[in-house]
Amino acid sequence: MVQLLWSNLRARPVRTLLSVTAIGLQVFMVLFFVGLTSGIVSEWGKRVEGVGADILVQPPNASIFLVFSPAVMQASLAGKIAALPGVDEVAPVLAVMNSSTMDVVYGIDYHRFNALSKGFLFLQGRPFESPNEVIVDDIKAHTKDISVGDNVTLLGREFTVCGIVAHGKGARFFIPLHMAQEISGVEGRVSLFYVRSTGDTEKTRKEIVKLLPSDRVRSVGEYMTLMNTDNLPQFRPFIRAMVGIGVIISFLVVLLSMHTLVLERTKEIGILKSLGASRLDIVRLFVGETLLLTGFGIAIGLISTFALVAVLRETSPTLTVLISQEWILRTIALAIVGAVAGALYPAYRAAGFDPVDALSYE
Repeated sequence: MVQLLWSNLRARPVRTLLSVTAIGLQVFMVLFFVGLTSGIVSEWGKRVEGVGADILVQPPNASIFLVFSPAVMQASLAGKIAALPGVDEVAPVLAVMNSSTMDVVYGIDYHRFNALSKGFLFLQGRPFESPNEVIVDDIKAHTKDISVGDNVTLLGREFTVCGIVAHGKGARFFIPLHMAQEISGVEGRVSLFYVRSTGDTEKTRKEIVKLLPSDRVRSVGEYMTLMNTDNLPQFRPFIRAMVGIGVIISFLVVLLSMHTLVLERTKEIGILKSLGASRLDIVRLFVGETLLLTGFGIAIGLISTFALVAVLRETSPTLTVLISQEWILRTIALAIVGAVAGALYPAYRAAGFDPVDALSYE
């Protein structure tokens, strides 16, 4: 049986190649785009966690992606929050998107932000001392070949790089808070507050809620549990769309390919049935050929995905693709289900041929 399946595939190399490529494309689409989405969400969460705060204070209905939160909170609230029992440090932050490069820029009060954790780890340079200076993290500096003393354009302004720090502190670029407010036209306002407690995070969080009952106050631990594509409803339609498109591609390609094969092999089917092959044997023949095609397609899709991830890791280290074992298994299952579903109708149609009519088919 295996020899027969292999011979059938080799007899039509172009069609076999196209079918395998289509199934491989399905695997690649689902695995890569889901991995890219998961990677972006996970990497963002880790950067927020790396700031060193225990609690995040945001405006009502703020986005979980901090850069999309409106800058409507008064920066002066930092003093009131700092005066609450259990609060050790408060850092107001204005998160802004640099539209030309889609990089996150934090406007910070350097001393307060730095005090949230063990501080920035400077690999080169020093903290900013003037309004037009910027601190860059090492990944962005390496990717864009940025050195201390270089000029970079952010938010439509030119800044001089004064320091390069280890990544993982929320953003890729850091500029003085008052400069970010001036550029954004939101003087005296910020996007959020990072808060570090003295130890009892939940008790401190409740104190902040009493002070700011209408604002969104989360512990960083709670925030991290949300930074998962399964917990973010905004990403579910996208993931479902990718999965649906992938399954439809494999279904239609296999359906068309197997239907054409049935027409081409009508006489062969008649010969097999005249030799005693049952309906089940014919179905098994076509489904087996489909599974063989699917196996090659899955292999090509997996190899292509991991090859691209390896290339991106070297060329675009700021772009994280997180591929889990669970999604590898899901993708393989989806490819098999879509391909087998596409093969069933042609297989049952072939199994229903009358041997006499099949042998006389031209």
